[in-house]
Amino acid sequence: MNGGTPELFSTGPAASNTPREQYLDRVADVARWSERHGCRGMLVYSDNRQVDPWLVAQYVIHHTTELCPLVAVQPVYMHPYTVAKLVTSLAWLHERRVCLNLVAGGFKNDLEALNDSTEHDRRYERLTDYATLIGRLLSGAAVTHQGAFYGATRLKLTPPVPPDLAPGLFVSGSSAAGLAAARAIGATAVKYPPPPEEEEAAEEGVRTGARIGIVAREDSEEAWRVARLRFPPDRRGQLAREMATRISDSFWHRQITDAAQAAAGMGAANAGPYWLEPFEHYQTMCPYLVGSYDEVAGLLARYLELGHEAFILDIPTAEDDLYHARTAFERAAALVRP
Repeated sequence: MNGGTPELFSTGPAASNTPREQYLDRVADVARWSERHGCRGMLVYSDNRQVDPWLVAQYVIHHTTELCPLVAVQPVYMHPYTVAKLVTSLAWLHERRVCLNLVAGGFKNDLEALNDSTEHDRRYERLTDYATLIGRLLSGAAVTHQGAFYGATRLKLTPPVPPDLAPGLFVSGSSAAGLAAARAIGATAVKYPPPPEEEEAAEEGVRTGARIGIVAREDSEEAWRVARLRFPPDRRGQLAREMATRISDSFWHRQITDAAQAAAGMGAANAGPYWLEPFEHYQTMCPYLVGSYDEVAGLLARYLELGHEAFILDIPTAEDDLYHARTAFERAAALVRP
């Protein structure tokens, strides 16, 4: 964190949910909004339904001056040398840093289509080997590496990456396997956090972050009005989420689903700023914080006190989403005890 302010990343639009003729303009808009409102970078999705994230990352670079694309990288899609080559090529061409969101799994159907049947914890072991080789290549030395999954013999990456443009690493840290991978490779362990009263403090030696959505306004009623208009009940989405939960082996997916079911059992009258209905109805992939600036800031301050240093925000629908989120974070930073 810089002066008590956490590192913020936005999320770019998904090609699978955006009309083709609108997609590039939408990417450029979100990238510019993100930079204007102080985000360090912008997450670029990668799965079987999306366009290539590296092409999107270059487009983001062309339409911003400092924003860092946070590119989702999945080992089954790309050899670690190719990832390192893309990182150093973008640095050399544009003098711009990228970050890597290292993805161990993904949608089960995507993995099956790619003939990848690797078990959950073993995928994180593969991801650790993958990131280790990428890091060694980016160091500039000739690399001989023989890991459990990847190898290289006197492999040298050119052009070299300037030290100040070396990529930041992020990995899902909700499971024990994910947290172990983050520790081994020096990555930020990103969680889909439970309510702060149920969250554990960050472990020593591991930088942690959280993935959330925010709808905050000066007035709580107005925030909830906006949130419920944006995410109306969707029975088809609810059924789709139930199906996804049955076939997923993702730790965070099960964890958030269990929390959503518990919240549903409490009823809407007990709804607080921590809101899971959009996740439950398959409209988002993360919990939301909804309420007045002060209500949302109170929860954010508790996450900060628990040690989270980076936050990846959900896809903004308009520029003022990022303005309101930034306002809540600024108030949260003022609440955090030294």
